[in-house]
Amino acid sequence: MATAVRAWLADLGVTTLFIEPGSPWENGYIESFNGKLRDELLNGEIFFTLQEAQILVANWRRLYNGLRPHSSLGQRPPAPQTIVFPGFSLADYAPPTSTPEVTLALT
Repeated sequence: MATAVRAWLADLGVTTLFIEPGSPWENGYIESFNGKLRDELLNGEIFFTLQEAQILVANWRRLYNGLRPHSSLGQRPPAPQTIVFPGFSLADYAPPTSTPEVTLALT
């Protein structure tokens, strides 16, 4: 299919710019993103099911785009939340720092 598209564009006199496979210096933006995805998510997880991978990647995407500061944007997220409700805190959604003790009563 790509060969047909290239031939069609050549017939029209259109030139295209290609990024050579394995040439990260030609597209630093996506290489930077790929590195962050690998360092911040993929290297720390083992996915046992496709559904688990989809959920964890979706959660990371929300964090990356909505909360995580980006140095290129003056330490602001790319798509910050526009509405902040009074009393809202991310701490309410953080995982517990310790597990509560459970006591079983035997009868």
